Amino acid sequence: MSTVLELPALTPEEAAHGARLGERLQEEISRAGGWIGFARYMQLALYEPGLGYYSAGARKFGAAGDFVTAPEVAPVFSRCLAVQCAEVLQTLGGGDLLELGAGSGVMAAALLGELERRDALPRRYFILDVSADLRQRQQETLVAAVPRLLERVEWLDRLPDHLEGIVVANEVLDAQPVERFVLRNGAVRALGVAWQRGGPAWSEAPAPARLAEAVRHLEREAGAAWPDGYTSEVNLDLTDWMAAVSAALARGVMLFVDYGLPRREYYAPERSDGTLLCHFRHRFHDDPFARPGLQDITAWVDFTAVAEAAQVTGLELAGYTTQAHFLIGNGIGGFVANVADLDVVERVNLSRQAMLLTLPGEMGERFKAIALARGYDAPLRGFAVRDLRHTL
Repeated sequence: MSTVLELPALTPEEAAHGARLGERLQEEISRAGGWIGFARYMQLALYEPGLGYYSAGARKFGAAGDFVTAPEVAPVFSRCLAVQCAEVLQTLGGGDLLELGAGSGVMAAALLGELERRDALPRRYFILDVSADLRQRQQETLVAAVPRLLERVEWLDRLPDHLEGIVVANEVLDAQPVERFVLRNGAVRALGVAWQRGGPAWSEAPAPARLAEAVRHLEREAGAAWPDGYTSEVNLDLTDWMAAVSAALARGVMLFVDYGLPRREYYAPERSDGTLLCHFRHRFHDDPFARPGLQDITAWVDFTAVAEAAQVTGLELAGYTTQAHFLIGNGIGGFVANVADLDVVERVNLSRQAMLLTLPGEMGERFKAIALARGYDAPLRGFAVRDLRHTL
């Protein structure tokens, strides 16, 4: 848990921002008696109003940001996702579309454009995002790409009360706060955060009962004993979050795409250092305290936990597969083959996009797609090629 990596220097503005969040963290840790759980730290570092990574104004996406997502580097991803959305909306006889965490707005623009081409536009395209800065960027993206469709788009401050249609979220689950834990001499210890030498730092403490019980359950589910020193993470609040999102969906489908694994693979004994990963200006490292408020902090998704949380909240597991198979099911081959109107450069770029999205060594297998449904019994084409629900 100590990757040595020289990160780019901060600008004076970034340093000042980090210092302000540092003051807030120090205050929180002091108020809690000198120690907070890692999930609380992650919540503050990512979502504290005006200070957290996703709540402040730093550029996050694209070449000038900290990382790129599939919609940013490969527009054909969004076009394939639109094929699945069109199928759901047409089966329902119409409906609305809600995107959670719309980033730069690139995916929203591509989805709307492709849905328009397929005569399957939603009545309304809702966007729920915690960042006012990102809302502005999304508006700018949509005005530039699909100005004629802007009247269908509505930004929300909270989840809708009654939605019939489809909910989509790309790389949202991985940014939910998680607790970190470690096994020491057979006991579960919490890896939390204390203020040491002028900054936040790892600090072990006896695991609270809720965390200890969750960890013991995961160890049993893993099917093999974990070695001493085994370290990983768990999202204790996933069911509550899923319940809130589920309550908004009256009828339709929820689609999540993210990097992750089924539980038995996620918590395999040999995966002994967890999956925590930070992003800062396209450098990947594992120190969540290096740039608090200025870097992304993520953990891979336990898709078994997602399926369990969905079922507890009244949703049905409607499909689970790799990103590659999801995109193949939604016609990525046809998009790549239909290049008669493209020049050579465009053809090469499209081919590269498809390879990035589907090859096992790239995003094809690391990323998964999961579908959750309520009042929707029709098959979903994105899971027709290879449905892996049995692995969850």
